[in-house]
Amino acid sequence: MSALTIFFTVLQVLSGLAVTVVVLMQSGKSAGLSGSISGGAETFLSKGKAKSWDDKLAKATKWFALAFVVLTLILNLI
Repeated sequence: MSALTIFFTVLQVLSGLAVTVVVLMQSGKSAGLSGSISGGAETFLSKGKAKSWDDKLAKATKWFALAFVVLTLILNLI
């Protein structure tokens, strides 16, 4: 294996671990009828939703997942 392959493999493992950790840190969504009624009101009435911890974790999940996919494609081409 070349040094470049090892470098990208380490980055891919780290991004995979980051995705796992960030997903596990997110809070679960309420299920059932009562969760949908109260959850809809919270989403509609909350103005600071973009600044919440769960929103930041959701954005981090998207970025780490994108990095994982890009690194997978790079490793496939090498």
